Amino acid sequence: MGVMAAVGALPAGAGTLPPLPTLGVPGVPELKPLTRYEAMRLGPGWSHSCHAMLYAPNPDGTGRWGPGPGRGSGRRMQMRFDGLLGFPGGFVDRRYWSLEDGLNRVLGLGLGCVRLTEADYLCSHLTDGPHRVVAHLYARQLTLEELHAIEISAVHSRDHGLEVMGMVRVPLYTQKDRMGGLPNFLANSFVGPAKFQLLFALKILNMVPEEKLAEAVATTQKPKKPVIDHAAIAAAKHANELAAAARAGNEYSDSGDHQAAELAEQQAAGLESRAVLEHLAAVPGHEAMVAELHGQPRADSVLEHQVGEAME
Repeated sequence: MGVMAAVGALPAGAGTLPPLPTLGVPGVPELKPLTRYEAMRLGPGWSHSCHAMLYAPNPDGTGRWGPGPGRGSGRRMQMRFDGLLGFPGGFVDRRYWSLEDGLNRVLGLGLGCVRLTEADYLCSHLTDGPHRVVAHLYARQLTLEELHAIEISAVHSRDHGLEVMGMVRVPLYTQKDRMGGLPNFLANSFVGPAKFQLLFALKILNMVPEEKLAEAVATTQKPKKPVIDHAAIAAAKHANELAAAARAGNEYSDSGDHQAAELAEQQAAGLESRAVLEHLAAVPGHEAMVAELHGQPRADSVLEHQVGEAME
């Protein structure tokens, strides 16, 4: 019988029940626990979601926390259509189904060959958020062979590839880098209370020591070092090189324009001088004037004066 099933119904004449177990892991918001009896007494304004954790012991028979891969290989969750991790199951309409019948109906669509009973009931919690939802979790221990058979049948179920993208197994270990294994798994995105339910089940079923759960959760909450984007750095470096080349090209272009302007002025001055000399050649005694012109510091004024006298 499940851990919480024993207190699922309040015996006649019984007093106050002992406090229900809580998660108690720092960094994980606590959800309010309910007994099955309390959950069934909720009014029609409440919705009920039922999900199942199927698990199997390790080949060595331990089925609990271990030092590396291969440990905890039989804790099953699934990837949903929206990219979130969760347990198989769904909402149950209490008007037509009991919790177990509704859960088995949903499981039949996603798994195809497993049926749970009230003895597999584990816990109930009120969820956070604007909607009034109570989440029920069931847990069934199987053999690895049975779990493997369910994994095979799940691939051929109606919901595979539509509602369910595939099955995953929860790693119950932490690698030497303190991130590989359970911490990295917990860093994924989970639907609704699925992450809380996973941690709660691992604790209640004694699969992971509470201090290891706390360490795994704390590791996922530590700020990570920023990832160096080498491609962005290379692109920025290339952009800087292009900008520097453009600046150098502009400076070279400005210098070239200045040199071209000076050359044009020199050519214009040469043409003007040649025109003057050609005009003097037609004047008698131009040889003496040209010689005198070359000996004067201000050739333009001298030329004008001599030309004027010759014309007179």
